[in-house]
Amino acid sequence: MGNKDFFDEEDKNRIQAEYDSLVNNLLRCNKPGDRELIDKAFRIANEAHWNMRRKSGVPYILHPIAVAKIVNQEIGLGARSIATSLLHDVVEDTDYTLDDVKRDFNPKIASLIDGLTKISGTYNKQASSSMQAENFRKMLLTLSDDMRVILIKIADRLHNMRTLDSMPEHKKMKIAGETIFLYAPLAQRLGLFSIKSELEDLSFKFRQPQIYEEIASKLKHSEKKYYALINKFSLPIIEKLTSAGYKFDINGRPKSIFSIWKKMQSKNVPFEEIYDVLAVRIVFDPAPEISEKTQCWNIYSIITDTYLPKPDRLRDWISRPKPNGYEALHLTVMGPEGKWVEVQIRSRRMDEIAERGYAAHWKYKGDTAQESELDKWIKKIRIMLENPLEDPIEFLDEFKMNLFSSEIMVFTPKGTLISLPKGASALDFAYEIHSEIGNKAIGAKINYKLNPLNTTLMSGDQVEIITSDIAKPEKEWLSYVRTARAKEAIKGALKTETVSRIQKGMEILETRLRELEVSPNAEILKKLLLAYDVPNKDELYSGIELGLINLDNLKKILRKNESKSLIKYWDLKFIGLRKEPKDAEVKTEAGAEANTGKKKQDARTPFLLREDVRNAEQSYEIAGCCKPIPGDDVTGYRSPEGKIIIHKPTCPTAIRLSSNEGNRIIAVKWAIHKLISFIARISITGIDRIGIVNEITNIISSELKVNMTSINITVSNGIFEGTIDLFVHHTKDLNNLILKISNIKGVESIKRVEDFSR
Repeated sequence: MGNKDFFDEEDKNRIQAEYDSLVNNLLRCNKPGDRELIDKAFRIANEAHWNMRRKSGVPYILHPIAVAKIVNQEIGLGARSIATSLLHDVVEDTDYTLDDVKRDFNPKIASLIDGLTKISGTYNKQASSSMQAENFRKMLLTLSDDMRVILIKIADRLHNMRTLDSMPEHKKMKIAGETIFLYAPLAQRLGLFSIKSELEDLSFKFRQPQIYEEIASKLKHSEKKYYALINKFSLPIIEKLTSAGYKFDINGRPKSIFSIWKKMQSKNVPFEEIYDVLAVRIVFDPAPEISEKTQCWNIYSIITDTYLPKPDRLRDWISRPKPNGYEALHLTVMGPEGKWVEVQIRSRRMDEIAERGYAAHWKYKGDTAQESELDKWIKKIRIMLENPLEDPIEFLDEFKMNLFSSEIMVFTPKGTLISLPKGASALDFAYEIHSEIGNKAIGAKINYKLNPLNTTLMSGDQVEIITSDIAKPEKEWLSYVRTARAKEAIKGALKTETVSRIQKGMEILETRLRELEVSPNAEILKKLLLAYDVPNKDELYSGIELGLINLDNLKKILRKNESKSLIKYWDLKFIGLRKEPKDAEVKTEAGAEANTGKKKQDARTPFLLREDVRNAEQSYEIAGCCKPIPGDDVTGYRSPEGKIIIHKPTCPTAIRLSSNEGNRIIAVKWAIHKLISFIARISITGIDRIGIVNEITNIISSELKVNMTSINITVSNGIFEGTIDLFVHHTKDLNNLILKISNIKGVESIKRVEDFSR
């Protein structure tokens, strides 16, 4: 591009080697012109990004090449998607424009790149406090155009996570939080299980490095033992399946680090007590004359003839596939040496859908007219995206609920199966059938028994909605429903009703003013708002229509003279009535800082958590949900009011905030020197004996000089359990206390309680 060449021969050779690695391992690129399209995209991208480097110092073009590899080899998309991946950053980061893309390629590739280009420019802060949420919402709008945009975006995020080490610490936390909050569940929902697991592990690695390394080290330490156990487990199965004439692959591996940690948290057990760390997968080539489902159950029978199954761990995703198209048979059996082993049984087709998700789903969909659960989910998301006025953070919460929710299956009176999220109500069901049925609903017959609309449904329920022509949606209904479809329909109906009410109220007021020979204007409205103590015009009109505001004293109100100071006050409060620019209503962040005299915290410089909060530049408080103490890993959230709230990075609230409002997350660091005490909670279980509680409290108060705020101990059948809240200065003090108490005879387990919200 006429620039001085900053790349040396080593850089150029590396770029060429990476590109050769991409094009020499292409999948699904056999059509005429595919290779030429990819070569052209690389040539233009390489020229556009020439002499640009990433934060790590490597040539920038290596990133688009890596994304293209993921898109092709790990997701299974074709030539257009590879070309789009190579070009995905040129419009945002270089002089190459969308018009250039249309000229050199075609409108479809230009459309895909447009969907991938990050949103920039001005942003209306009145709509939401999170630009990230709005950007993510706009990116998802491409769902209605082309799913490939989302798949390429996931590939882009995966490579960014793989190379996150070069980013500053505050950026790592923001990107890792956003990844675990949105991108990993999105990958799961689209069936990209291996990518979902890797995104979870990478996010966990940066959010909780110590715990990650601890589990990784334990897995590494046990690796040889695991693989020896898997081999021992697999040999008899291999012999029996081979004798039965099956062609298959069998492989085993430990579960992902994040999934192990999640299980440790949910079951409240240490690593050593996770019973199904081992997983074995059997992928078979199906015989054409027998159905895949039958063959899966035949293999299940062969395995359970060899090993004893755990009945409550059978998962049949063949009879009813997951909403993202996933099919498999999962069982857990007692393997050698008393170890539980999870076994997944899949056909070759099922395996490709499981690994490549949405791309493989379309490959195998064929000519069938049946709409899959994945298609239905995408339709639901499109419905959510159709409301451009919705607050982006509210949208993200709805979207996340739709990602994470496990499904229940309920029946219509005619036996049609309807899929709803777990926890859905009869009212959700009504709106799922049709918005008008929901709007007119007054009750539901669930399994032939009459129930209210807020009744929570269970899988297998048969539901009939009872309607009435005089029924209409109420505001309380929003608390009854979980699905985006129901919420949007209720909000829409309420909004329509409100607009109608406002219009009628306006007409009533204008009629009364005409009777008094007064023309409505801004000054008249100010008097009425003050007299009736309502915040805005809409509330005034609504109150008039509903009969809450009585206009009998209208003449008296209009005769009143206001003082000049009062007029000035209302001029400020109702500046919107004079059609002033909206910018006047909201202070910019910079302006707010200037007015408060507070210096904006640099995200790269950790905010020091000192003892004397009054002398700190900005005040802070410890989050009540996770209650971190000095020594814990912590992160800070700057609230709109300016206060910094301190969370643990693993706290669900902190993860949500880092994803939704990453621009408010700041680095923080303890600078406490044993002047302030922090509350912590420990839980203890053990075998009861006379005097054991006295021994525990003596160690805490007499030996270690720690103050307790509450003790809650219960004893049942010779076993005691309970919690103790105490004041400590640092995690070292707490760890020392836990170590001392664990040595008391009869104490079986003692640990810190992380979640105070339970």
